[in-house]
Amino acid sequence: MPCFKQPTHFQSLILLQWPLSYLALFWILQPLFIYLLFTSLWPLPVLYFTWFFLDWKTPEQGGRRSAWVRNWCAWTHIRDYFPITILKTKDLSPEHNYLMGVHPHGLLTFGAFCNFCTEATGFSKIFPGITSHLATLSWFFKIPFIREYLMAKGVCSVSQPAIDYLLSHGTGNLVGIVVGGVGEALQSVPNTTTLILQKRKGFVRTALQHGAHLVPTFTFGETEVYDQVQFHEDSWMYKFQSCFRRIFGFYFCVFHGRGFCQDSSGLLPYSLPIVTVVGEPLPLPKIEKPSQEMVDKYHALYMDALCKLFDQHKTQYGCSETQKLLFL
Repeated sequence: MPCFKQPTHFQSLILLQWPLSYLALFWILQPLFIYLLFTSLWPLPVLYFTWFFLDWKTPEQGGRRSAWVRNWCAWTHIRDYFPITILKTKDLSPEHNYLMGVHPHGLLTFGAFCNFCTEATGFSKIFPGITSHLATLSWFFKIPFIREYLMAKGVCSVSQPAIDYLLSHGTGNLVGIVVGGVGEALQSVPNTTTLILQKRKGFVRTALQHGAHLVPTFTFGETEVYDQVQFHEDSWMYKFQSCFRRIFGFYFCVFHGRGFCQDSSGLLPYSLPIVTVVGEPLPLPKIEKPSQEMVDKYHALYMDALCKLFDQHKTQYGCSETQKLLFL
């Protein structure tokens, strides 16, 4: 059994509040604004929702990041809880744009969130001149308040127009895509390195169309911080998870971690190290209409680069010498 450090109560509250903040914004602020429509304060929600519709395309046009939000001290408490760190293997030149593959998804993607959506681990100092963006589900940006929160951290929509915009306006942009998507969350169990990548080639095609360099990354420890209950494909629970995904865009995962007290169960993640290793960029030519053969070629090169990155660092960060990446 791993030895977990005891978190402070403040760190524990921050960790619980972060994933719940989306629910709070949706279930508290939005009903409150609707209620205000029927009070003397009705101009407030009217002004906001008018601006909301006028600002509808901003998430697909570079967003609206905030250095103040990215530097909130709350993110440093999340960083220190595990702790979370980032390891640079090669410099990224500000003269190019980059499409970064984020692996694995994990359950809550703590590593990618802390390293690329905040300044808690010093991304801007480690990669000077590079502006990081992490892509997520497009429908999040159609929800009032949540869209403002996400854009402030530099999160962008995973839609094609949003990614095309970032890769075609200026240089020094780094767009991170969790290639395995929500399907990979179901594979997130300790001591596994299963990635959904074999048939995921759209990100390579997009990189070729813009001449963006591909950057492989692997986050060690991401799948270790929660235990997940996995269900057989014939079970009613798996069918429920699949139905839930079709409706909401992500899976209803059943998982648990630790509680506030030592050796207790709860929703807090285990306090185990999470390390995101950023690999060497893979240069790609700019081809407006790449052939399938060209896409396959660079997809294979990317997978090879990811495997080498994993093999070079796996023993240093808790994996056995014989452990290999499994691609689905």
